[in-house]
Amino acid sequence: MRARPEPFGAWVRLDEPPLLIAVDRSLARKLGFEGGALWEGEGAEGHDAPLEAHVAVTERCALPCEGCYLDASPEGASPPTGVLVGRLRALAERGVFTVAFGGGEPLVRDDLGELARQARSFGLSPVLTTSGAGMTAGRAAELGAFDQVNVSYDGEGEGYRAVRGFAGAGMAERAMGYLREAGVRFGVNVVLTRRSFAGVEAAAGRARELGAAEVQLLRFKPAGRGVGAVYEASRLDEAQARALYPLLGRLAEGPGAVRIDCALVPFLSPHLDDASALERFGVFGCEAGRHLGALRADGSEAPCSFAAPEPRVAPGRLARGAGGGAARRFREHGDRPPEPCSSCALRRVCRGGCRVVAAHAGEPAGPDPECPRVLDFRRGGGRPA
Repeated sequence: MRARPEPFGAWVRLDEPPLLIAVDRSLARKLGFEGGALWEGEGAEGHDAPLEAHVAVTERCALPCEGCYLDASPEGASPPTGVLVGRLRALAERGVFTVAFGGGEPLVRDDLGELARQARSFGLSPVLTTSGAGMTAGRAAELGAFDQVNVSYDGEGEGYRAVRGFAGAGMAERAMGYLREAGVRFGVNVVLTRRSFAGVEAAAGRARELGAAEVQLLRFKPAGRGVGAVYEASRLDEAQARALYPLLGRLAEGPGAVRIDCALVPFLSPHLDDASALERFGVFGCEAGRHLGALRADGSEAPCSFAAPEPRVAPGRLARGAGGGAARRFREHGDRPPEPCSSCALRRVCRGGCRVVAAHAGEPAGPDPECPRVLDFRRGGGRPA
């Protein structure tokens, strides 16, 4: 068990099962933790580091994914093992709990197992996202130190091709088979696009047949190769966005867990009028620059994996608002969003929607322009719905 004091009490990380929970001061004390100066006065600021850090362990990848948020290439940067270990140590010292290894394609590295073990030795919980390219039985057996490995799986057969631009469903399914045989807990990441939305339930069903413990739905975001015309052709249309909540209900009837990324939370707004319904299940909107941060392969930090990096800071620092740039802007927007967000019942959860999407639409300080409530608001002449 590991804890991080906060003004409200503490964040506590449990190892079995892997779980991060918020507890009040009374329960924190019962668990043997004290808050020191954070609990001594009113108005104390919380910890200055995110709870979760997305760490790019490489920018190398040979796959031609049409919407790659990083625009990765076979010649991309790939930091030495020692550099990454130093960054992991620094993140743990700052109070980060979870590190999500990504890329590029992390499997181009032969030291992933060692990096996961090092992360654990620092008290971090390591997870991994992979396309499955390069996965073998031997590689899967090396990944046992990860709490979970998520395989990108955007659809069966042609459904995968519709998102990625090449036939990779078989590759992803083989990777899942290797992970299952190695006894490594795995889930799938399913990117929602206009072309693949109708096949999401089939993809989730197939992944569960192969042993996936979790299905996580991700919003297609305008970054890397996925900008401009690619984004406009890929993003969900309004009817699909409004259909997300019913889709989640159907998926939840099946086995295993269902999760959505923070950028999808605005699409739940037409169906919910009570933020507590989401808070109860740990569903939150944009946490970029707040409880979430990202480290690029070159050591620069960003509010999230899809946002532009900040000017370079000390590797692993990831302090909230470091440098006074995008991280602070992301955080402040969630604290004081414009209409119709400021009048929305989901405001404290949604926090104004995805900043990357808003910036792509030319309104970085505005509300998420694809949120159904925002669309209704603008159609009504700017009157809160």
